Amino acid sequence: MAGDDKPPADNRPFFQVALNLPHAGRVARRITPLLQGRAAPGGSAAAAARQTVGELVRLLDPCLDLGENPPGELGEQVRKYAAALGRRLVGEIEGGGLGHDRLGQCVRNLFECLELGREGAEISLRAGENPKSLQRPM
Repeated sequence: MAGDDKPPADNRPFFQVALNLPHAGRVARRITPLLQGRAAPGGSAAAAARQTVGELVRLLDPCLDLGENPPGELGEQVRKYAAALGRRLVGEIEGGGLGHDRLGQCVRNLFECLELGREGAEISLRAGENPKSLQRPM
């Protein structure tokens, strides 16, 4: 996707965190139960979101098992693919009306772990994070 790593143009505060793919894997695992029961069984948006988060978990599980980021270019490839999956997930959450505060917080945390804190601060609102949450950067 062209422009995947371009930050939003606003000056919204965000947390800048070093790349941490193992923790991103933990966050992805936390998202899974937050999607359960958010829509009627068989709902296409909920099913698509669960499938996407499943892909994200499978992508990041090896990093979680190793307890470290993959070296060099492999780590960058995993980061970019995880970000693309995260963006797709947010679109599915938003499109299906599945968002809520805790889910949005996890989305922000995921993007922070991918060194995309600015984007995470913005995209988490689309996933339902309360803009006045005390968890958000001030």
